[in-house]
Amino acid sequence: MEIPSKYNPVEVEDKWYQYWLKQNYFHSEPDEREPYTIVIPPPNVTGVLHMGHMLNNTIQDILVRRARMLGKNACWVPGTDHASIATEAKVVAKLKGEGIAKKDLTREEFLKHAWDWTDKHGGIILEQLKKLGASCDWERTCFTMDEARSESVIKVFVDLYNKGLVYRGVRMVNWDPQAKTAVSDEEVIYKEEQSKLYYVRYQIEGEDDYVTIATTRPETILGDTAVCVNPEDERFKHLKGKRVLVPLVNRSVPVIMDDYVDMEFGTGCLKITPAHDINDYEIGMRHNLETIDTFNDDGTLSEKAQLLVGVDRFEARKQIIPMLEDAGNLVKEEDYKNKVGYSERTDVVIEPKLSAQWFLAMEKLAKPALEAVESDDVEFHPKKFKNLYRHWMGNVKDWCISRQLWWGHQIPVYYLADGSFVVAETAEKALEAAKEKTGNAQLTMADLTQDEDVLDTWASSWLWPISVFDGINDPNNKDIQYYYPTDDLVTAPEIIFFWVARMIIAGYEYRQDKPFKNVYFTGIVRDKLRRKMSKSLGNSPDPLDLIKQYGADGVRVGMLLCSPAGNDLLFDEALTEQGRNFTAKIWNSFRLIKGWEVAGFLKQPEHSRLALDWFNHKLNEQIAIINDHFEKFRISDALMTVYTTIRDDFSSWLLEVVKPAYQQPIDQKTYEEVLEALDKVLRILHPFMPFISEEIWQLLRERQDGESIMISQWPEAGVVDASVLNDFESVKEAIAGIRNIRNNNNLPMKDQLELKIQSGDKGYNQQYDSVIAKMANLSAINLVNEEVKGAASFRVYSSSYFIDLGDLIDAEEELKKLEEELKYTQGFLNSVMKKLSNERFVSGAPEAVVAKEKAKQADAEAKIKVLQEQIANLK
Repeated sequence: MEIPSKYNPVEVEDKWYQYWLKQNYFHSEPDEREPYTIVIPPPNVTGVLHMGHMLNNTIQDILVRRARMLGKNACWVPGTDHASIATEAKVVAKLKGEGIAKKDLTREEFLKHAWDWTDKHGGIILEQLKKLGASCDWERTCFTMDEARSESVIKVFVDLYNKGLVYRGVRMVNWDPQAKTAVSDEEVIYKEEQSKLYYVRYQIEGEDDYVTIATTRPETILGDTAVCVNPEDERFKHLKGKRVLVPLVNRSVPVIMDDYVDMEFGTGCLKITPAHDINDYEIGMRHNLETIDTFNDDGTLSEKAQLLVGVDRFEARKQIIPMLEDAGNLVKEEDYKNKVGYSERTDVVIEPKLSAQWFLAMEKLAKPALEAVESDDVEFHPKKFKNLYRHWMGNVKDWCISRQLWWGHQIPVYYLADGSFVVAETAEKALEAAKEKTGNAQLTMADLTQDEDVLDTWASSWLWPISVFDGINDPNNKDIQYYYPTDDLVTAPEIIFFWVARMIIAGYEYRQDKPFKNVYFTGIVRDKLRRKMSKSLGNSPDPLDLIKQYGADGVRVGMLLCSPAGNDLLFDEALTEQGRNFTAKIWNSFRLIKGWEVAGFLKQPEHSRLALDWFNHKLNEQIAIINDHFEKFRISDALMTVYTTIRDDFSSWLLEVVKPAYQQPIDQKTYEEVLEALDKVLRILHPFMPFISEEIWQLLRERQDGESIMISQWPEAGVVDASVLNDFESVKEAIAGIRNIRNNNNLPMKDQLELKIQSGDKGYNQQYDSVIAKMANLSAINLVNEEVKGAASFRVYSSSYFIDLGDLIDAEEELKKLEEELKYTQGFLNSVMKKLSNERFVSGAPEAVVAKEKAKQADAEAKIKVLQEQIANLK
């Protein structure tokens, strides 16, 4: 069989992905096996693959592939989110480009455009995930607005309303003037900005005196309904019971007293605009103040402002300053740094706005979800995110779940002409409820008007782990009974409140159980300058271009080499190149093995037997370490262990020891055992690098159609003999010492050398002479009882190794090196002795740590003694 000299990822990846699909390996149905379930964090239907998706989905794929190999019934459910604000904005922009305004369309006409757009773009990101190797159960693909998910969302709204947890109220909300919708607190991003603080004076009614306030938003003055001072502030006691005139509009408003006012900020006087500030709104409620909303939904000034009507809020700010100055009300302005809230979706400044919205009462719902994380029933990785979760859940606010959009789940509330309403899952059920409520059997659908608003996107995705198995509509179906609760959720910490917390809440409310057992928080993918990767900054490579250049396996390795859980990933394209180079290393090792001629008549050499015995113990040790890393969700560490096992232990040591001499055959036993070792190595590699592991595994031996590494068994961590591992480490050090002597003395590898060893109690085992002889090209190994004068030497623990180079050795140079090593070792011993002479260290450190330092002392003292003897021999 001709094995290509170079690995071709493009050809291999497409071939094996299609094979896996054809064999239906990704699909899962309930059976007698232990289930392992992951639900994908559904990417926005507007989205295309970015670096964050690459990291997140690589980790999910690793977990699910390993679970399959452990014999579990692995199910990874894919899907997309309808993303109300983002998708509606995309559709509005597309229509605008075609000369069509949303306001000129009916709801039905607009939704047709939205569905057309979704049908065209909605599957793009899922198709891209296939290029990464994602082994999702594509037959189970869900969409948050497909029929089953939509029914689930509406059913839950009605249920929560009937439980008294959903209510309608006029509240101060975060208003996005571009999207013209309310957004939740978690969708507001605060940015520090250089602003201005304007000092404005208000005339005391009936007097020539004034009070001065400080504000960053002078355009809201037109909606002021009071001025407030702290009742403890002696400076303003004389204002009690008085009124002041609002500049420009001369509205008479009261001076009120409230201890909310910070006497140290500004002038100690606060203007109160209940319609445009959450704190002002609460003060206004306490003091029964009038509320004057001076803004339209698009952020322009309304008729109630009286001035600058129709002008954008920021333009109004510019124009009102000279107006205040001309009127004699502007005292001064100062530079001022403050934090300004921006809409996460549209990146426009949020406007606090009074609005009638639907809310979900959260306090009662949040309690079991908080307890679940506190008790580690739902375990966070890393644990530091528990503090963040605890803070939010302990201070949870009612959730504004309505959005003033058309794309989304329309709220199932139906109004009658008199303003009363009914809540029902369908229009037909609503009509029946309305007839019963009014006692009017003559009512028709024409008498009902459904609420125009839709639900917040997160009010659908919070049901995701339940709704993907149809557990809301059919709570006892076999899928939800088998797959729920799911096992692991892989997500980003920035949606811990949006999504993670709310899914946990929904899980306990609707299944009386957690939605998942573990949450693995990935970091943010950043560039080398620590900037978040984004299209707008132009610092994010196209993941598909990376896959084309480096192969999916190379990119997966590159992403993981720098991504510890919960910490930001500093992406460097050099890491994906390192991933590709590792792919080439594996391929070349495979080609080397397959290039050997096998001779059945040859007996297995002792060096090969010993190397294979060592490698099997080493591999058992590494598998146990990898398993432990997986248990602790140290995915990057698990990959690094696999990486070094293949690069160092397998390729650099095992293959080099067993490799036959040039143009010589290898014995059958060694060859078969090497293939068996490679088979195990490929299986621990598979979750990380699925494509090359499948390609080599298929070529390793003759396979039947339907066989695949992805359904083979994860290797077990067998017995580990520590003495074998320790002895072989000494062998490696000895070989490295001989190679150093060759390099330092320009002795070619083809020239055989004679080795003499003065054995100590550690650092040499005669059993491994054949390995040392093979790897160092030695003519003989002899034991000696004393130092070999004039020989080049080195030590491995307490054993001394000598190579008599005769005239080849430069005695002066060797003496210089030995003296340098002696000086270094003495310095090392001094540092150890400082620790051991420190009573606080000896009494406070764990016993094992102190013992380790004492062992270092003994080794250093023994080494110093030998070095001193070697130096004496050369002088």
